[in-house]
Amino acid sequence: MHADPKLQALLDQLNTIIVGKPRQVADCVACLLAGGHLLIEDVPGVGKTTLAHALATSFGLGFSRVQFTADLMPGDLLGMSVYERGREAFVFHPGPVFSQVLLADEINRASPKTQSALLEAMEERQVSVEGQTRPLPEPFFVIATQNPQDQLGTFALPESQLDRFHMRLSLGYPDRAAERALLRGQDRRDMLDTLRPVLDVQALRHLQAAVAAVHTADPVLDYLQDLIQATRSGRWFVQGLSPRAALAVLRAARAQAFLQGRDYVAPDDIADILPQTVAHRLVPVADAGRGSAEQVLAMLDAVPLP
Repeated sequence: MHADPKLQALLDQLNTIIVGKPRQVADCVACLLAGGHLLIEDVPGVGKTTLAHALATSFGLGFSRVQFTADLMPGDLLGMSVYERGREAFVFHPGPVFSQVLLADEINRASPKTQSALLEAMEERQVSVEGQTRPLPEPFFVIATQNPQDQLGTFALPESQLDRFHMRLSLGYPDRAAERALLRGQDRRDMLDTLRPVLDVQALRHLQAAVAAVHTADPVLDYLQDLIQATRSGRWFVQGLSPRAALAVLRAARAQAFLQGRDYVAPDDIADILPQTVAHRLVPVADAGRGSAEQVLAMLDAVPLP
């Protein structure tokens, strides 16, 4: 798929863990190459946590996994100061957010108060604890999983939180051949223990710089602006996309083009990546009768390609 051997090795390794989902795996890699946070939404048991774990390991990044629950407090995530008698002082003990990748498992089972504690971390790459601002490691990614919102014990993520996720993906059920491979093969959790990093931080930075340098011609930017403007027309969505969302689409499209081995963005890159990048930021108009992703596809049909 791509000329860079390390990048191809990364994709190959991930596809041995998550069988039969090459498009979703490529989208996850594109999201991290674009420097964005990733939300994986689906029913329990289809491999969301396994994929998140495999991504962190394959990218060669240190990670912490936190199981989000209704009683998880912000201090459990960010850390807190504890009085140490030997030093006769309070000493800050950093929480799991101080890692290169935070695997936030079932993020929508935590209370809104705990969810909001992540906002500053995701946007500013820093946290304010007890009146002091502390920088997070570089790079810093949140890879979160969530169950569908109609399941018991879930809190809907607020719009401000959803907007911080660069992309939202769904794995879906495997097809029959992929499921047979899962049934006959080694347990995926056991396979995670044998994974080795394919990249390191320096290689990741080099790839991210190459993604940022992918050329975008004016006609492609015109097409992107046409799509952004269409979301604001009131025909498909209650509220349109922000400039931050437009930049997210552009970064994701550059990463998509780079994964295809190109140094320029094509209009198809914008169209292919748009639902995953913007559907979670949009609310369909009341009479649409369909979800936001389907509504994005309907809008794509109506906006002509350049």
